[in-house]
Amino acid sequence: MPASTLVIRADASVSIATGHVMRCLALGQAWQDAGGIAVFAMAESTAAIDARLCSEGMEIVQLKASPNSVQDACDVSELAHDRHAAWVVVDGYRFDSEYQRNLKNAGLKLLFIDDLGQCDRYFADLVLDQNVHACERMYASRASYTQLLLGPRYVMLRREFQARREWRREIPAIARKLLITMGGSDPDNLTFRLIEALPKIRVPHLEITVVAGGSNPQLTALRRTVAGLRMPIRLVGNADDMPELVAQSDISVICAGGTLWELMYMGCATLSYFRTPTQQQIIAELNGLGAVHGMGWVGGFEQDSLAHAVEELIVRQDRREKMAQLGRKLVDGEGIGRILDSVAPGGLD
Repeated sequence: MPASTLVIRADASVSIATGHVMRCLALGQAWQDAGGIAVFAMAESTAAIDARLCSEGMEIVQLKASPNSVQDACDVSELAHDRHAAWVVVDGYRFDSEYQRNLKNAGLKLLFIDDLGQCDRYFADLVLDQNVHACERMYASRASYTQLLLGPRYVMLRREFQARREWRREIPAIARKLLITMGGSDPDNLTFRLIEALPKIRVPHLEITVVAGGSNPQLTALRRTVAGLRMPIRLVGNADDMPELVAQSDISVICAGGTLWELMYMGCATLSYFRTPTQQQIIAELNGLGAVHGMGWVGGFEQDSLAHAVEELIVRQDRREKMAQLGRKLVDGEGIGRILDSVAPGGLD
């Protein structure tokens, strides 16, 4: 019997970033580990994302139709039927209620990944929202058969992070290692502004690592900026072992996105900006719990505010300990297994 196929519909670009694809990569890895085949159907991508998916043994099918169009849904349906796909996964803010309805009308099993209940109605078999604020009320307008997978217990972590399940962080009295990463593409070029603010952080012997994602087109310019500061800053482009970089860091500065959950899982105290209303709500919820320190909208970035927040967290061992404890409590690393149990309770055919 041929291996069971999972078709994943998600896009990536510098402007929409890479988070939707990267969290679906975790699901694709788990599907492979269970003996299946993962196929990504994409209308947009980046060279770095393509390289990563190919290195994972995943097929990429290029779509020519406009994202979320009727033709897009038809092309995905045809692909799913041709491959005898067990499920189709859709992840992205551009996909609406009609897109779901069209896939369901084609007779497909559909998992729809959501973040803020942005659709008018839900027709998917499963709707997954891994955020703290996720609740049934957000998805009240749904088909009678639609089941909900809600909350951080469904956070999707890639293999390299799940391998750290037994690892536990030591919290030093004084933090000395700072990690800065703005995700796969950094569409707002916030990394530049953060680097330029680093001289304002008055902490002796601070070790700084800046990670530029593989889809960030500004890597060369970032290298020039770092060199011009004449500070001991380590700049890493397209990191090949992100869990290790996180494990080596005491504090991180990020802009929401999928990296947020990885840092929480690894117990790294995190200061996070947001760039979208969806991210704003996520960060507000986590800030209220004390799991993350919210830094506000990227457009309102202030150097002095960043420096003050970093300096304060560096000496607050108690806050960093609380963040680490809450992070692992909220993100326990079992999310992928729970999703697979819902998609294929008896295992893959």
